[in-house]
Order: sequence, then structure tokens, then C-alpha cells
Amino acid sequence: MKLIVGLGNPGRKYEATRHNVGFVIVDLLAQRTQGEWESAPRGTEALIARERSSGAVLAKPLTFMNASGPAVIGLLQFFKIGLEELLVVVDDVHLELGRIRARTGGSAGGHNGLKSIIGTLGTDGFARLRVGVGRGDARRDLADHVLATFEPDERPVVAEVVGRAADAATLFVTEGIAAVMNRFNRKEDGD
Repeated sequence: MKLIVGLGNPGRKYEATRHNVGFVIVDLLAQRTQGEWESAPRGTEALIARERSSGAVLAKPLTFMNASGPAVIGLLQFFKIGLEELLVVVDDVHLELGRIRARTGGSAGGHNGLKSIIGTLGTDGFARLRVGVGRGDARRDLADHVLATFEPDERPVVAEVVGRAADAATLFVTEGIAAVMNRFNRKEDGD
């Protein structure tokens, strides 16, 4: 069984922000597979949905981004899922808008949601799918940038990358992270 966790912040205030692209991607996966969101078991602060075709668990931690770790470890323990079956989908300001990059592990790269998960799990050895949201104006505060909505001219690019990221997550479920890296990390594919 696979666990795909999209990171974001709960609440209407954050719905369409750059930081919530992980939520948008798992929402699309749930929509594609007719999965219905429900509260996670055993007091874990998250919403979960099951992909009907594969049985994979989709999750959106309801803690704020910086405290995603406890929700992730709670889901892994409840469903008895190993780290090799976990994919975390996250925004990345270090990637240009529209790029995606999959990795088998590695540092948090300055992302507080990943820092929380790494700190809670005690390892950085889990797959992640980073979705480029761009850095924007370097003079602008980074927190303000990631908590802002996409500009109207960026929205078509965002819609396209969300679809590709959902395709990448589906491939993770069926073939694993190596297949995702081989197919989606190549720049010539438009990533």
C-alpha cells in the first residue's frame, strides 16, 4: 500500500496559495479516482481518501505546514506503511514555475514542511515530489511569496503542472519512485 501526502495549510485563507500546491495535487488524484475525503483514523490530524483503483491512501495533514510530521508518522503507523511506500508532494521555490522533480530522499532544502517530517521520522529517506512554484521577486519576503496566490498569467502553467504532478504520483503508485524520476525529471519533457 502506498501513502501520498500533499502538503499545505488548512483553511480558506490558504486554499489557492503557492504553499498549498500539494493539497491541490492530492485533491486532483482523489477526484480522478472518485476518492472521498474523510477524517483520518486514531486522532491523526489529517484528511484521507482512498484511490479506488489502487487502494493507495491520499492524505492532507490538517496541521499547519510547519507541523506536518506528526500527521505523516501517524498515518504510516496506522496503515503499517513503510517509508519506501511514502511520497510527499510539496511546493518548491527553488524550481521554476512548472517544473517538477522527484527524489528518493535528501535534505529539506529549506522547506519547513519537509523539515517537520524529517525531524519526526528521524530520517530523510523517503520519496518526495517537488513542484516548482518559482521564487518571484528576490526582494519580496519568501513567506509572503509562498502564501500568495498565483498571478493570472501563471495559472495555465500551474494547471498543467498540477496535472503532470498527479500523473507522476499515479506512476509512483504503480511503478515506484525510480520510474517517476526517469520520466518526470528530464528537462526536455517540458519539466
